[in-house]
Amino acid sequence: MREASELESDAPLFIPGPPWILGHRGSPREAPENTTVSLRRALIHGLDGFEYDVHGTIDGEPVLIHDDTVTRTTDGRGAVGDKPLTELLQLDAGGWFHKRFAGEPLPLLEEVLPLERPGDSALDPPIHMIELKESGLVDRVAQLVEAFARDRSIRIASFHRSVVLAARDAGLPTMLLAHRPDEDDLGFVRRERIDAHGLEAGGWAWPGGDRTWPCERWEWSVDDPGDLLAACRRPLFGFNTNEARRALAVRALCHLTPDDEGGYPLAVPELEILPGDPFAPAGEWAGRWTLVASIRNPFPHAVDVELGFAGRNGAFEVAAEPSAMTLAAGEARPIELRLVGGSFSPGADPLLFARFAWKAGPGRSAGALLLDAPLTRLRRVVLRDHSTRLDCLRESPRARAASLSMRRSGRWLMLAIEDAGGLAEAQVVAHLDGRTHFGARSLRLPLPDDFDHRRGGVSFSAGLVGHGEGSTDPLYRRWAGGLPADLLSGSPGRLLPAV
Repeated sequence: MREASELESDAPLFIPGPPWILGHRGSPREAPENTTVSLRRALIHGLDGFEYDVHGTIDGEPVLIHDDTVTRTTDGRGAVGDKPLTELLQLDAGGWFHKRFAGEPLPLLEEVLPLERPGDSALDPPIHMIELKESGLVDRVAQLVEAFARDRSIRIASFHRSVVLAARDAGLPTMLLAHRPDEDDLGFVRRERIDAHGLEAGGWAWPGGDRTWPCERWEWSVDDPGDLLAACRRPLFGFNTNEARRALAVRALCHLTPDDEGGYPLAVPELEILPGDPFAPAGEWAGRWTLVASIRNPFPHAVDVELGFAGRNGAFEVAAEPSAMTLAAGEARPIELRLVGGSFSPGADPLLFARFAWKAGPGRSAGALLLDAPLTRLRRVVLRDHSTRLDCLRESPRARAASLSMRRSGRWLMLAIEDAGGLAEAQVVAHLDGRTHFGARSLRLPLPDDFDHRRGGVSFSAGLVGHGEGSTDPLYRRWAGGLPADLLSGSPGRLLPAV
């Protein structure tokens, strides 16, 4: 099987929107989120624009940062809103991601609004989805949009209705964000004449999602291949993504195969991480798997297919049978994969690539399209009425063991520290169904209303956050990926109801 980079020599097919595809916080897998270099990287990929987050300084200036503190994504500490602009401009917002980005500053809103596409592009200026975290910024944002982005397509987005209404009253295009569809939100959008409504990935797949809505329909953080395929087929007006190349390839796929109604052409199983795996000396986020993937030709003509692999985080040995094939129109074929390896810490999961190539024929030119699918590493655990121990990963050879206890109490999930593994001032942290929660020595969380009926369980991880001796930097000990809430932390596990 070839390295994925060997399959990427062809220029990617570019198909314009809709749906319009924006880079979520820029291009956060390749550059530090919400920085100018990350936004520019999204445009280099050929995305239609970008989404980014804005907080206000103590002196009312909008700066690009997701969290309400600077701790996670800079070398500083404390709340964004407690700091003057002069102090924030001295922070390093890139070194946390990789040393080659050390010194990258927090951008001002006025610096990114005029960003242009690279080169002499004939495409429209970038679309900006600006998530505002507070209503007090609206007037200043409106001033900056008028001064620097009058020719730009702008959406002022927020989960807070007060922010959306303030932006609307200031004459700015608006978007209400939500996790899932809600009839009350529909009433608000229609009544208040909001321009757009954005739901989490897959949110518009609900039974009422395809009816006529009085606004643009968007989704956010659309990364999964199946969710991308659904978003492009529906189609939505637009969405943002952390997987720029995959999203652009899926949009091209839907354009090239308008009559195809099958699933994503490259189907891969998940890689379960089992406790006590004999391959653990290579790291506790590692294993040895033999599994069957499937590849399907969605085109109305024959294609040649070649497979590739990218490890992304960790060291892997991989083999596939077959690794190259010719598929007739609509033909599907199983592929046996043998994969060994991994890492100590959760992180970006390996990718399986498939390059579809075809010859010129009636009504078509020769071409190629590169699709990929993640081989997601995860753990699973069943939630029971009695206590279950969650052993945290030893993320280095010398790390001490750490553990939590977990149990169910009616509609509640109960977590508590058993062994802090040497962390000082340790507190429980958990990811449940897409949201992150912090506690003290224990944490009680409400389970989703439909938890007992969720096929495959809900996304879940738990762990500890504290600090080591002689340091105040936050240090995590994790049962699985998903903590902290960024792309560098890998995929969360699954919490399953007892049957």
